[in-house]
Amino acid sequence: MCAHNPPCPTAMAPDREAARPVAHRPEQGWSLLCNGVLAFEDTGELLPDGRIVAPHRPLALTVGSAA
Repeated sequence: MCAHNPPCPTAMAPDREAARPVAHRPEQGWSLLCNGVLAFEDTGELLPDGRIVAPHRPLALTVGSAA
């Protein structure tokens, strides 16, 4: 699917989000990557085979501790 050199990661690769966007709709909150992954701004993904990847934002770090 990807014609870039070097080729972008496949949709099943762990680093699939590194693929180049081919369509971007920031007002709607999504980008279509060249590997067929639909990436959403909340970090969720829709894979080409229809599987859903839940949003995976890093947890916010808290300053200080509750001692």
